[in-house]
Amino acid sequence: MDEISGGDPSPVKVNKLGHLVYEVSDVEKTVKFWTEVMGFTLSDRNHLGMAFLRCGSDHHAIALAQSKAPKRAGAEAGLRVQHLAMEVDNSDMLLAARDWLTRHGYTISFEGRRGPGCNISLHVLDPDGFDFELYCYMDQIGDDGRSRPADQFRRVEGLEDALAETLPESW
Repeated sequence: MDEISGGDPSPVKVNKLGHLVYEVSDVEKTVKFWTEVMGFTLSDRNHLGMAFLRCGSDHHAIALAQSKAPKRAGAEAGLRVQHLAMEVDNSDMLLAARDWLTRHGYTISFEGRRGPGCNISLHVLDPDGFDFELYCYMDQIGDDGRSRPADQFRRVEGLEDALAETLPESW
C-alpha cells in the first residue's frame, strides 16, 4: 500500500460492486437473455439505445451498450467492458477520492452526474487504462417498478455542480 500511496492512505472505502456496463452485438437479444433467463427487470433505456437492467432496488446492475464492432463470434467479436462501478457511502467520499487520486497522478475521465440512475460519480483510469466508476446516490426503484422520467436525466459535469443540482426525490 505504501508503494502506491507514499504513506498517504487512500480514503476510498467501497461498499459494494455496483454495476457493469458492457458492449453487446445485439442489445435486444441480450435484454431478453438478462430478463427471460436471468430474471432481471428492464429499468430504462437512454437516447443512445443503452438498456439498464436491475435485479434489486438499485436502478441498474447491468447496462448494455450497442457495440460498434463488426458482428463476429466469440473472442473476435470486439466486445468490451466499458466500466465497472463500485458504490461508496456519500459525496464526501467521492470528493476525498477525487482529491487523493488526482494528487497521486491518476486520470479522472469523468466526474458529475449523467443518465439513467442519476447517481453522482467519479470515473478514474487504473494503471492499465481500465475505466472504473465510484458512485453514490443511485436511484432506487420501489415495488411499483417506476423509474425516474427521462426528462430528469441531465448530464452535469463536475462533482460540485452535480451536488448543487437538486432532483425531485420522488417521481
